[in-house]
Amino acid sequence: MLEQYQAQVKCLVALDSIIFGFDGDELKLLLVKRGIEENDVTWSLMGGWLRPDEGLEESAARILFQLTGLTNIYLEQLYSFGAPQRDPVERTVAVAYFALINVNDYQEKISDSYEAQWFSMHELPNLLFDHRQMVDMAIRQLRYKATQHPIGFELLPEKFTIPQLQKLYEAIFATTFDKRNFSRKILSTNLLIKLDEKQKGFSKKGAYLYIVDNTRYQQQFNSFLNFISSN
Repeated sequence: MLEQYQAQVKCLVALDSIIFGFDGDELKLLLVKRGIEENDVTWSLMGGWLRPDEGLEESAARILFQLTGLTNIYLEQLYSFGAPQRDPVERTVAVAYFALINVNDYQEKISDSYEAQWFSMHELPNLLFDHRQMVDMAIRQLRYKATQHPIGFELLPEKFTIPQLQKLYEAIFATTFDKRNFSRKILSTNLLIKLDEKQKGFSKKGAYLYIVDNTRYQQQFNSFLNFISSN
């Protein structure tokens, strides 16, 4: 039995995180600059290596914290990428995760030592290896999840308005929604708590602020279907 293990070729395992952020206007992706090829500017997803004493989720969370200082954020395993030639340096299997954060809440926590930069999803640079494939799969998964669960709240500040929430979902789906229908659909979920505060500066009356009912959110997260439609 032991000889069967010893005869196998060892393979590296990388953990890569597709970090989506929302700045109030656009859906963005957090990338770091990589100098893989001389005189070539290549950008990469946040990533690192699995340690022998770690589980996948533990490793992904550790790497994300080391590179960005971010903790307690939405992090979900996406897919494993294992094409033999995906990494020309060494045989490597990559396990991809996607994370959701509010850009403004975490902007100051992200270290500049790795030359991290936010990019609009409409203007992505040249990406390392198969990282663009990972990003494309992650946005499809994000859109699917957003139609089934109230996952989009992870990208918003603690207090937000209905127009802000609508703008977020329009950014995720790259489309527009009818204002009245969107508001009615969102409020019918009973997932929001209306505050006695208004956001000033965007209209004369101001828009009421809301927070998420976290108890109801957790109860309904895995069974709340048809949260919103992309149509």
